[in-house]
Amino acid sequence: MTRPPLEMTHEDVLRVRLEVLRQDHRDLDAAIRAYEDSRNPDMLAVKRLKRQKLGLKDRIARIEDELTPDIIA
Repeated sequence: MTRPPLEMTHEDVLRVRLEVLRQDHRDLDAAIRAYEDSRNPDMLAVKRLKRQKLGLKDRIARIEDELTPDIIA
């Protein structure tokens, strides 16, 4: 007997994407620390990584907002 393929809901996809973005954010944080702790840090590279990290933070916030139900008071 063949089972039908499992389908993910839009919310499931968002949750997976959110976890990937959070991991990317942690990885960038580690890379920034490594650059800053190096003997002769490339400050331009650090600045670029920080800008990229900020962009990830914004994307994470948008997905979290989409996953959080609106509560009408």
